[in-house]
Amino acid sequence: MQNVQAAFLMSAGKEGNMGSGASTIGITRQPEFGIVIFSFLLHFVWEYLQAPTYAGMMELSHWEGVKLCTSATIGDVGFALVAFWVASASARSRAWLLSPRTLPLLVYLGTGVALTIGFEYYYTQVTQRWTYSELMPLVPPFGTGLSPLLQWLVVPPTVLWLTRRHIGN
Repeated sequence: MQNVQAAFLMSAGKEGNMGSGASTIGITRQPEFGIVIFSFLLHFVWEYLQAPTYAGMMELSHWEGVKLCTSATIGDVGFALVAFWVASASARSRAWLLSPRTLPLLVYLGTGVALTIGFEYYYTQVTQRWTYSELMPLVPPFGTGLSPLLQWLVVPPTVLWLTRRHIGN
């Protein structure tokens, strides 16, 4: 693991930015690759599992449900990347996930939770693009659904763990 971490740090430069040696470990070993792939896979499953907690989801045709869950998953992947980059800025290194410290991990989770609360509020309260079903418990003060909040607290730490293992192999 330390050899991989050293190679990653060398390819990323001392500040954690991508340098000219980035091809040393290849694109599939970059943290963003793991974040994107594992986020997509895990969030996609979560989106399907929480479908009953959104009004009208169970009545959609199969294909319409697939499209909607895929669209939501792409948004989740975007949240994960933004949260990773904000945490990387706070740690001053993209390699922080190889040996996570408290501050970047809290920044990562906090950014994701803030994005989740903001977007859920906007889409359920302002534009009413979607609504929760009676099965969705709401969390004060903004009335955010419990499922999307749990999604950010369960899936992204698992994504970090899988990405760390992927980079370390």
